[in-house]
Amino acid sequence: MALRGPWQVDYLWDGEVLTSSTARSIGYAQVEGEGPYVHEQLSLDVGEHIYGLGERFGTFVKNGQSVDIWNADGGTSSEQAYKNVPFFLSSRGYGVLVDDAGPVSFEVGSENVSATQFSVPGERLRYEVYGGGSPLEVIERYTARSGRPPSLPEWSYGLWLSTSFTTEYDEQTVLSFVDGMAERDIPLTVFHFDCFWMRGFHWSDFVWDPATFPDPRGLIRKLHDRGLKVCVWINPYIAQRSVLFAEGAEKGYLLRRTDGSIWQSDLWQAGMALVDFTNPEATAWYTGKLEALLDDGVDAFKTDFGERIPTEGIRWHSGSDPLREHNFYTSRFNQAVFELLERRQGAGEAVLFARSATAGGQRFPIHWGGDCESTYVAMAQSLRGGLSLTSSGFGYWSHDIGGFEGTPDPTVFKRWVAFGLLSSHSRLHGSNSYRVPWLFDEESVEVMREFTRLKEKLLPYLLACAEDTTRTGAPVMRAMFLQFPEDPACRPLDTQYMLGPDVLVAPVFQASGTVELYLPEGQWVHLIDGEEVTGARHLTRRYDVHSLGVFARVGSEAARLVRGEATGA
Repeated sequence: MALRGPWQVDYLWDGEVLTSSTARSIGYAQVEGEGPYVHEQLSLDVGEHIYGLGERFGTFVKNGQSVDIWNADGGTSSEQAYKNVPFFLSSRGYGVLVDDAGPVSFEVGSENVSATQFSVPGERLRYEVYGGGSPLEVIERYTARSGRPPSLPEWSYGLWLSTSFTTEYDEQTVLSFVDGMAERDIPLTVFHFDCFWMRGFHWSDFVWDPATFPDPRGLIRKLHDRGLKVCVWINPYIAQRSVLFAEGAEKGYLLRRTDGSIWQSDLWQAGMALVDFTNPEATAWYTGKLEALLDDGVDAFKTDFGERIPTEGIRWHSGSDPLREHNFYTSRFNQAVFELLERRQGAGEAVLFARSATAGGQRFPIHWGGDCESTYVAMAQSLRGGLSLTSSGFGYWSHDIGGFEGTPDPTVFKRWVAFGLLSSHSRLHGSNSYRVPWLFDEESVEVMREFTRLKEKLLPYLLACAEDTTRTGAPVMRAMFLQFPEDPACRPLDTQYMLGPDVLVAPVFQASGTVELYLPEGQWVHLIDGEEVTGARHLTRRYDVHSLGVFARVGSEAARLVRGEATGA
């Protein structure tokens, strides 16, 4: 006999209801000129906090927000995001993935203040609820489904130095930067060539500019002889001036319009086309061009862009829905390049520096925070974005030390150095100005030396954290609520974070040097000045540029590595 009654689905863990789909949760809407949408609402409990949804630079706790899962090249100061992930994490110990690559729209306690609503275009909505007990256990179950971050080579955790984005440089510039770091006793592990290693507006043709780099293999050999790895900037665009444009067009490897012509745009560079990674032959063609760079001695790629993907009047080779290719394009791009590196370098040696991503993108690390300004406010924006991303299943995260847009004040630069070298990965990068420390002042050199050495001391601890990342999905950099879910004081915190399970980092975001931070229960020791503090309390401290809020649990490996070495214990 059929049972009738109001719709009610409860999601339980250990007998406790985590969230529910109730009688009015599911809806169908017909929007004139757009077509149908389906939505679902899952209940929010009193005091429940929602996190994640990718790398978002606004308020860390997502309650009260409308969030559209749609990759965009919008910097770090708006609701737009490079890395949109339709997965959220609840302080009640569950997570929800909306299994749709298209434009998922979330209303977190806004459309209905007692529910999280999510909607998709069409007449089908699939979502998955992950229990686990604690937020880290939820991430473990979610990444078992969406993919775990792979292990990365030890050298990737060192300091990366970039030429910056649109600066002019040649072999002499590169070697002067590298040798200048060595002369100042600042350890460096990677040198990155951005943008103008190729000729201007030929991006991407993967041909070294012969006017500035007549002997690229010789230069790479010199960098390798200095103990460095080499990374170069690439993107998925093929400009009309690129030598690859005609070849890609003739072979059908570039995205086409519905009328059969090649899709092109002048936004960013003239006649820009897009590689169609839904075509396996186009993917093989693109990665085949990168093979020549690996033959030159290149070790890693920065996979820039991947967000400006058209949706109207186009036809993908696979025939897939343009709306759902928009966000997913970046996964195809990064996967193609990452798997090439794995084939050539071996498992555990492949490294990207990627800007855009979506669900599952944690399988192709590393990701950095995008184009922020060179201010304290932008530094804090970047941290919020990173904590949101690592609450969405991503294990590693980085950002531009000093900020991207403009040239930072020397004090801002020094504060960012401390933050950057206490992140999982550390890169000096800017837009139109260099980031070598002696261009700011001599104290910047000292600060960079000190924090690079501090990260070196912590390296065994960071590598152990990374092993846990590949095993369970637990991020190396994590929000306080992830590590201390039972402590209500940790749930809204977004100006400090845990570096692994035992090191608490509170960067300086004020010109005065003042830091307000919270230490959870336990015994903590400051890794630089040795102050010991009993936790479960808020602190206010003022630090000069040689320090910041950085505490380790007393007796932890991190404390022994740093304080033990410093005291000779």
